[in-house]
Amino acid sequence: MKEFHIGDLVTRKSYNGDILFRICDILNVSGLKNYILRGVNVRIMADAPGDDLEPQPMTRMGELDEELSRQAEEMINKILRERESQQSARRRRRSRKKKCSDEFRGEEIFSKPGKVLHIDGDREYLNICLDTYRQLNVNVAGVNVEEKEQPVVVFDLLKTYTPDILVLTGHDGIIKHRNDYNDLNSYRNSRYFVEAVKKAREFEPSLDDLVIFAGACQSHYEALIQAGANYASSPKRVLIHALDPVFICEKIAYTSINDVVSPKDIISNTITGISGIGGLQTRGKYRNGIPNVNYKLKS
Repeated sequence: MKEFHIGDLVTRKSYNGDILFRICDILNVSGLKNYILRGVNVRIMADAPGDDLEPQPMTRMGELDEELSRQAEEMINKILRERESQQSARRRRRSRKKKCSDEFRGEEIFSKPGKVLHIDGDREYLNICLDTYRQLNVNVAGVNVEEKEQPVVVFDLLKTYTPDILVLTGHDGIIKHRNDYNDLNSYRNSRYFVEAVKKAREFEPSLDDLVIFAGACQSHYEALIQAGANYASSPKRVLIHALDPVFICEKIAYTSINDVVSPKDIISNTITGISGIGGLQTRGKYRNGIPNVNYKLKS
């Protein structure tokens, strides 16, 4: 049997090679090696014996990178078009209002979108997400924290970064041969996400003041919402796209504080859709202000 090592790219024969994984750990169980796997383009964890693994060339990674980039580019362009359309509509509404009823009329305004703290159990995914936030001009701080440590550090990180929006994600998955989807012990990391959400709600109980997205592939959606998340994965226990948390945050960050966004509108800006993401009506975090001051230094 072929010898596998941490970092190798593999697929599982028993699942017809449907997901590309990277080996992240090797356990010795009763003298047999069991390989812990992390999805390359979806936020799932799994395990498999060596005889179920099929080695994959690095070219597979390039193919997935191309597909990920294509999907991300399409969604980013869609989001930016919608944002410009919404901002144009707001400007038109302001111009039609009477002077006495419009606090911003005749003034140069500035904008303050919501600020995001993204805590991710996967450093590679975090870096991809941070690049996407920047393309969308979202103010973000990113911290790589292993899933089981997120409940331990989230309170202090919230005090440090004081975000409007919190993301708690990484990898998850239903443990093989566990059939009770209501039991948190049937999931690899859902219990840590749930604990982290509860800690975050100790810091800020209001769903309007701190918006939370939590979960990864196949996570216990109901438990995360019950713990206090505004949005979570995964209602149908499906795989979610690595960038879906980013797209959720962008919608909230750029929606006016005067508006409450419906879950359907927010989820429409994800790649996975309603099978993988669900949540609650949520107030936006985008604010306008006056005056817009731009001092120029004297030469």
